[in-house]
Amino acid sequence: MFKTFQEALSQSTLVFDGATGTEIYRRHVFTNQCYDELNLRNRKMIAQIAESYRDAGANVLTTNTYGANRFSLELYGLESQIEAINRAGVEIAKEVAGNDPENKIYIAGSVGYPSKATLERRSRDEIVGAYSEQIRILVDAGVDLIIFESQPTRESAEIMVDAVKRAGVNVQFVVSYGLHPSLFQEPNTLESRARRFAELFKPFDEASPSPVAWGLNCLLGPSEMLHAVQEVVKTLKLPLIVQPNAGSPQPFEGRLLYYSSPEYLSTYAMRYVDLGAAAVGGCCGTTPEEIAEIVKHVRPTAKSRRTKIVLVDAQPNVKEQEESKPETRSNLARKLCAGEWVQTVEAIPPCGYDLSAFIEKAKTLKAGGVDAVNLPDGPRASARITSIVAAQKVLTDAQIEPVLHVCCRDRNLIGLQADLIGCAAFGITNILFITGDPPKLGNYPNATGVFDCDSIGLCQLQHRLNRGIDLGGLSIGAPTNAFFGVGFDPSAINRQRELERLRLKVEAGALFAVTQPVFDPDILLRFLDDYGDLPIPVIAGVWPFVSYRNALFMRKEVPGVVVPDTIMARMEAAAEKSKEEQVQMGITIARESLERLRSRVQGVQVSAPLGRIDVSLKTLER
Repeated sequence: MFKTFQEALSQSTLVFDGATGTEIYRRHVFTNQCYDELNLRNRKMIAQIAESYRDAGANVLTTNTYGANRFSLELYGLESQIEAINRAGVEIAKEVAGNDPENKIYIAGSVGYPSKATLERRSRDEIVGAYSEQIRILVDAGVDLIIFESQPTRESAEIMVDAVKRAGVNVQFVVSYGLHPSLFQEPNTLESRARRFAELFKPFDEASPSPVAWGLNCLLGPSEMLHAVQEVVKTLKLPLIVQPNAGSPQPFEGRLLYYSSPEYLSTYAMRYVDLGAAAVGGCCGTTPEEIAEIVKHVRPTAKSRRTKIVLVDAQPNVKEQEESKPETRSNLARKLCAGEWVQTVEAIPPCGYDLSAFIEKAKTLKAGGVDAVNLPDGPRASARITSIVAAQKVLTDAQIEPVLHVCCRDRNLIGLQADLIGCAAFGITNILFITGDPPKLGNYPNATGVFDCDSIGLCQLQHRLNRGIDLGGLSIGAPTNAFFGVGFDPSAINRQRELERLRLKVEAGALFAVTQPVFDPDILLRFLDDYGDLPIPVIAGVWPFVSYRNALFMRKEVPGVVVPDTIMARMEAAAEKSKEEQVQMGITIARESLERLRSRVQGVQVSAPLGRIDVSLKTLER
């Protein structure tokens, strides 16, 4: 039997479809026509739009019935066709969704809100009656839920709930608000918005039916919606569905740019999920391309958050072996366990197999006093030479220890275990476990993410291998000798979740931690204060900017990265002088951050921006 929408919402992260009106307009149907009537007049077009969202991977298809209520249809002289239009909208969506028991697609009956003119000219009783009429038709036609979209006020939301009650139907429904951008501008404050949200999202009267979820959709682009979600989640007790518009223009060097690429929107969708959103999708301006990218980003990582690694008990004839002392596993381990300061530099392996230039960089880093070279595992889901080979060559040819990043994206648990055992064979002992980015739109759009587990699960697996036992409880002979750590993001929007995950990583056996690049030292210091007595050493990530454009990209294009206004102003001032001034300013700022953190961390991982290890080495100079 299929799960209800409410059950699915509680058990997995769902992806809604995107804009229907935008897709209709793209097909040269202008706004002097009734878009809802196209369910009858151009059924094929509406089906093609729904199919494009289905093929993109959406879990929920929304019917083309947003304005199919009596009052809106009267404007076109179509009020007599209200039932036919709504029924056709549901039929189209259901036919497209199909009846696949392995991939249930839910049908959301779309209902808009009463216009200002309707509120002024009609009594509340008439309005409730008109919407209850539409609700009855949609439910009778077989929707899985009703979604009341873009509700502008608490009054309009209460009208919708009263309409459900009057319709006398048993249906799950969502009340989704459209928050005006002015709410996030002065003179509104956090306190005034909190009062506003408390009013909007408070429970309805006990005698009224209750929604299964709240929603936010329309009016706000991805960035503005992120601010809204940050504040709204503090108020809610029900699940939240987030559907931003495609974007709004932002100033950039005298131009207005629309930050609305599929990758841009999907990266924000991941942030909404990190904050606790139960479902994400798109509203005005979003297309099947954006929804497909959201599916690629959100679904695999959501899976990794729900998947728990299963370690089979050791076989009767298999005994756990004693782990080696951590400080004996590598030079990096010795220094960290002794409380000494460590310096590492992140270098990205090349795309090809010629490692000569890469090895020369590693030798330069060793000569510059660097303790280890960090090797990312397919950064930004790119296809490069396998990091294990790069790590082995760095170790043998450059005579400097690697710190091998291992992520969960590309290999299942069998492959991951095989790689970890392979590392032991090569003498690669420093390993950093990360969950990893999902595949992104780029050169390999058809690549999939595996995510059999997350970084917590990898810690558990490595801890087991260090005692000579594999995932299935079988002996591997000599135990592995890995000194393994984990990453964490001190600027994570959902700080409590990040703190809890770091605690779970420590419990799983992590021996050190490396932060994401820190641009505001106070953020990391507050995070460490909130954690309390962190029992493992922390290595701070530092990223020296090489230009104002570099800083602007990190601030605008990478959600969650916090680059303070003061730093942006300093980089902008340097940009007015020369390229060299920008590089030097970036190094100066990175050094200042490092000095602020030095007493609270035990080392630094400096990124080599654009592969410039000279910038990394200058950052490490004192």
